[in-house]
Amino acid sequence: MRIVAVTNIKGGVGKTTTAVNLAYLAAAAGSPTVLWDLDPQGAASYVLRTESRPEASAKRLVSGKLAATDLLVPTLWPNLYVVPATLSYRNFDVHLSERKHRTERLLRMVRPLREACELLVMDCPPGISLLSENVLRAADAVVVPVIPSPLSLRMVEQLQEFVTAAGWHDLRILSFFSMVDHRKSLHAEVIRDARARLPGFLATEVPYWSDIERMTARRAPLPAYAPRSPSGQVYLDLWREIEARLPPS
Repeated sequence: MRIVAVTNIKGGVGKTTTAVNLAYLAAAAGSPTVLWDLDPQGAASYVLRTESRPEASAKRLVSGKLAATDLLVPTLWPNLYVVPATLSYRNFDVHLSERKHRTERLLRMVRPLREACELLVMDCPPGISLLSENVLRAADAVVVPVIPSPLSLRMVEQLQEFVTAAGWHDLRILSFFSMVDHRKSLHAEVIRDARARLPGFLATEVPYWSDIERMTARRAPLPAYAPRSPSGQVYLDLWREIEARLPPS
């Protein structure tokens, strides 16, 4: 099982849209895929029309009394399953801090999912937290949607410095520009500067298009209902580029 985390310190950058579309595309290609919605707001769960089971609890997951596989919910799309979010996830940090090896708990929690899928996509809440450190430790790759702004670039640099300092040399950081509007001179300047200083940025850029925003209203992955659209093609290109950089399964 390969593990891809979609994360960003900031909210409103297209994180959930990215996670849902990448998970769908992997599943549509024939790989059993699980999307774990770790954000207590539950946006990915909502888009994929799933609801958490009554027994779902961050405390029980962290303690090992409940397995992630116990919470799997099938979606309307073949090969795609969800571990839906629950409001109790807002307390993940509290429960993680109470355990031994507190930065390794999520790694233990995802192990049972190896029997259920070939790819695990984690839609992560914004911010810096003990949960986000667990995510970085567990993931094979971190996909980071970045709005073209100086502060966003600073965040990417800080993330790279943190991962280097932690010694996680095998962790792939796959940043890409999201919500791009080339009519804005600042966006063009930031992208040009970033590609000169940070060559690890993916080539694919996700534009700031209204039909991408409408995906949450349709409550479906965009490539599922508009696969031949320019937006659908953008996410297919993004997934192909990411998949090529993932470790072998």
